[in-house]
Parts: sequence; C-alpha cells; structure tokens
Amino acid sequence: MTLPIGVDYAPMEAKLVDALPSGDGWQYEPKWDGFRCLAFKDGDEVDLRSKAGQPFDRYFPEIVDAVRTLPVPRCVLDGELVVPEGDTLSFDELLLRIHPATSRVRKLAREHPALYIVFDLLVDAHGRSLAGEPLAVRREALERFAARAFADAPSFRVSPATRSRSDVDAWLRAVGDGIDGIVAKRTDLAYRSGERSGMQKYKRMRTADCVVGGFRYGAKSDVVGSLLLGLYDDAGLLDHVGFTSNIPRADREALTRKLEGLIAKPGFTGRAPGGPSRWSTERSGEWEPLKPTLVVEVRYDHFSAGRFRHGTSLLRFRPDKAPRQCTFEQVSQASSGPHALLERARTASP
Repeated sequence: MTLPIGVDYAPMEAKLVDALPSGDGWQYEPKWDGFRCLAFKDGDEVDLRSKAGQPFDRYFPEIVDAVRTLPVPRCVLDGELVVPEGDTLSFDELLLRIHPATSRVRKLAREHPALYIVFDLLVDAHGRSLAGEPLAVRREALERFAARAFADAPSFRVSPATRSRSDVDAWLRAVGDGIDGIVAKRTDLAYRSGERSGMQKYKRMRTADCVVGGFRYGAKSDVVGSLLLGLYDDAGLLDHVGFTSNIPRADREALTRKLEGLIAKPGFTGRAPGGPSRWSTERSGEWEPLKPTLVVEVRYDHFSAGRFRHGTSLLRFRPDKAPRQCTFEQVSQASSGPHALLERARTASP
C-alpha cells in the first residue's frame, strides 16, 4: 500500500477515568461493545487491523469486501466492529468470529454479518493524511466522506457524537444494550497514535482486562475451578492480582483442555500466588502456571493494595486484546463508583 499511514499504525487510545470531563472543547461518543479496528483501503487492497495490530481480514470477510467496494480510491478509517442481533449488539457472536476454520467464519458472516461503526477518518479519499488535524476538522471530514461513501453501504455507520450532556445521559442509560460506556475527546487535538492523552473513557460498571497467568483445579476435580489473574507493572512483570471462578459449568471441561495445553512456567513473573491472604477466601494451594496468552475481562467491586479485594466476575474472553495491554493503569484510574459520576453527568453543563 502507498497510503501515508501504514498498517502498523497504532490507534489512539482512551484513558479510563472516574468522572467525565465537562466544559467547552469536549465531544462525547458512545463506547461501543465490540472490537476496535483500523481499516485501510488503497485501490483493491484492503487491510483490517485490531487494536493490538493483528490482522482481522480472515475473521470479517464481509467487512473486507465492503471496504473494497467503497466508491473511493483510498482511505483509512478508525472504528468498532460489532455484530447486531435484534435491537442490540451481540459480543458473543463477535467472539465466535475468532475461529481457525475459514468455512465456519464465512458461515457466521452470512448468518450474522458484522457492522463497522466509524468514528474517525485518518486518510481521506484523496490519500491525504488527516491525523495531524484537530478532531473538529476530522469529524467534519468524516461526515462529508460518509455522505458520499456510505450512502449505499449498509455495512457502515457513523458513530454519533454530541456536546450535549442530555445525550450523554441517554447513552449511559443504554449501557449494557450494545454500549459499553462513554468516550470523551478533545476537539482541538490531533490524532495521537498509541497515546492516551486527549481521549477519556468512562464505563458504568468497573471492568478490567487481565492476563490469565495460571489456574487451579476445582476441589476434588480434574476440571478448572478458578482462573488466576495478572496485570503488568511498570517494569513489565506480570503480577498476580486475584482470581475469577464463575466459569459456566458447561464450559469447564473444554476450557480445562485448552488451559492444559498452555501450561508452562513461570506463569507470573512478578508477584505470584501462594501463602495465606487476608483479602479473600481463595485457596492458596497448588496452581498451574500458564503462558501469558489468554486475556479475560472481569467485573470487580474494589481494588486496593495491588489486587482485587474480592473474587471477580468473569465477563468474557478477549482474543482481540494483547496481553501486554493489561496493565495496572486500568484499575488505578477507576477508583470510585459510577453513581456519583452519573449524578455529576446529569447536573453538569458541557
């Protein structure tokens, strides 16, 4: 490709906050419950890349075809891949796409086609990079681009954007129905590849993406009982931070076989499990170390002293996230509950 932005370009990321910013210069958008994706088009060449820079092409062939047939010679788009199901979005259907069999992926693409929700334009149809322009300029360019390119393209939508807090209130009430939270962006800033400045995200429920650094078998059982969770510290070491055990019974046998195929020392390279804990009733017996390849999203109620105070709730596996992206920054930024934030969002003016 001859685009001014290469396929290894890192997307701009958002910093997790416990209070939405307010005042002039902020634009709010829904945080969609999907896979972040950069789409590159140069003539008939198309490349889809995940947030971690991994190719998405084979998992979303219908989106590859849709990008290829856009009536523009070239572009680079930033957005979210989602799978609609009725009036909501299905993350489970999205996860099913990460499958090794091409025939299976194509069947899913026919039965449950994905949708690409676009929220930024990084290279326009003329091949000009817009990454250095402020968001306000890029947003106007995206809306002009979409009016032309997406008119007869049902696989695309432009993500709504607002500066109104009443809109934000409505989106927050829809959390759990395909919306994962709110993203706030500075309208005067250029696109900052790989950075978390000038863009903030708020999730109503506290969640964190963790590396599965090990597991324990269930009591008097040969299937998994709990997953041991880890986060990377500033030195790049994987610290044990807690566990999750609400694994569906029907999934335990297959998951056990998968985990056993990943057993390898050391598992955790920093603080490891073991020894009595005053934080929870988690058993401190033998555990199996794993290669740090699996990422899960968990829900939690309190994080202090470097770990989850109670057992977490397993929400889902995240094959779209790179293990190295699972850092303590997630939990250090989310230090207070959502209720005060929601009240503040209802009363503050933009």
